[in-house]
Amino acid sequence: MSFDPSYKIIDIIERISFNQLPKGFYEKLWAIEQYLESSDLELPLLELIRFRVSQINDCDYCLDMHFKIAKAAGETDLRLYSLSAWRKAPYYSEKERAALDYAEKLTQLSSQKTTQADFEALQAFFNIEQIANLPLAISQINTWNRVTESFRFEPGKFEVPAEATA
Repeated sequence: MSFDPSYKIIDIIERISFNQLPKGFYEKLWAIEQYLESSDLELPLLELIRFRVSQINDCDYCLDMHFKIAKAAGETDLRLYSLSAWRKAPYYSEKERAALDYAEKLTQLSSQKTTQADFEALQAFFNIEQIANLPLAISQINTWNRVTESFRFEPGKFEVPAEATA
């Protein structure tokens, strides 16, 4: 296969930068992140959800960010590279599978619906508080995907904060 010179990579032109966001915009979204990070949902699971939802939404900025955060939190390359095939790959736990299935259904709500069986699958691994926090975590990464895609934040420049790797 040869390179097709007529193929044009979409120019990434940042439409709105972080420092141009309205006062309180980022802070309110960040408050939800802090709430989720202080919940009893484990960071590795949250990062798998964030990465998978960002794959579904084709959000390059969030894929870059959550790949790096997941790696800093101890996630393996194999599990991240294979995440789009989590149903077939043998190295995801049943708990992770229940959460990823739920995340996919809530992300693709117009074409997929959650069922009582989905809720029961979650109940096998999560308490009520965790089940209540899962849709918030899923909707939050969907929000970030839409914000970064709308404003065209440039991918590849995210650096994991030092405190996240300590």
